[in-house]
Amino acid sequence: MKNAVNWFEIPAIDFDRAKRFYESILGKEMFLMEGMGLKSAFFPADLENGGIGGCIIKGEGYVPSKTGSIVYLNGGDNLSDILERVEPSGGRILLPKTDIGENGFMAHFEDTEGNKLGLHSIL
Repeated sequence: MKNAVNWFEIPAIDFDRAKRFYESILGKEMFLMEGMGLKSAFFPADLENGGIGGCIIKGEGYVPSKTGSIVYLNGGDNLSDILERVEPSGGRILLPKTDIGENGFMAHFEDTEGNKLGLHSIL
């Protein structure tokens, strides 16, 4: 097993708002796809070379939550850059940038849909 995580899905109620939020904080455009009664927008990932991808998703059975598993998004070179865009984009910082020793830094935020997520970076 190369990675413990293969894929992730972040539930959205207001899909367009959620897509704008993630595009804004990450500074990346997300690819849109609809089918099987679901609407998805995919995070950029190099899947062909073993990268791990995921999406925001709207559909029956997908309910945003602040409890349960926490997905950690790549915070890039310095997660402070992303954290600075969370609140202006409609989210809320729950745990500020926190030093986790030799493993880098982490933070938690709430997105516009009410999901709790994490960020991780080396700096």
